[in-house]
Amino acid sequence: GGIDTPVSGSVLESKIRSALEASVVEAVDESDGCGAKFAVLVVSDKFVGMPLIDRQRAVHAAIKEELPRIHAITLKCKTQEQYTRQ
Repeated sequence: GGIDTPVSGSVLESKIRSALEASVVEAVDESDGCGAKFAVLVVSDKFVGMPLIDRQRAVHAAIKEELPRIHAITLKCKTQEQYTRQ
């Protein structure tokens, strides 16, 4: 899609899932469907031993084509153990 096409949560989910071999990816559009604001939960064992900033960088890298069209993104990056323990 072009630069004006809204970002869809399903596109973000599939890109993040494949890049990080994530077991859970939930991208929730919090901007009434215009794709400007997302809350994203990513659960991946690739995060084990990774500082939070590196986890976020890895997610950003997976969706770098979409990031310029997203004004705000909130990331929750958890390992499988952190996710099941909550």
